[in-house]
Amino acid sequence: MLQYASAVGLLRTILIILMVYFGVKILARLFMPFLAKYVVKKAEQRFGGQFDQSQNRPKQEQPKKEGEVSIDKIPNTKTSNKDVGDYVDYEEID
Repeated sequence: MLQYASAVGLLRTILIILMVYFGVKILARLFMPFLAKYVVKKAEQRFGGQFDQSQNRPKQEQPKKEGEVSIDKIPNTKTSNKDVGDYVDYEEID
């Protein structure tokens, strides 16, 4: 036996879908400002912490006199293997 969808059932389904859609839309409008503030506050804490770390580093060191030079990074020394072979000087023959 075949069952056909009734007009009342279809209308009821469409009405439920519309109520859920508009309900979510209204709740989003109410809670979106709080969610946005929370996200902005978290981002500010994260980026502010990185900024404070970079700004506080020079303050922890002793102040330097004018003209004084300091090197913070030790340069990498390139090591070459001197036992690779002999250098052979050559001349071109015309």
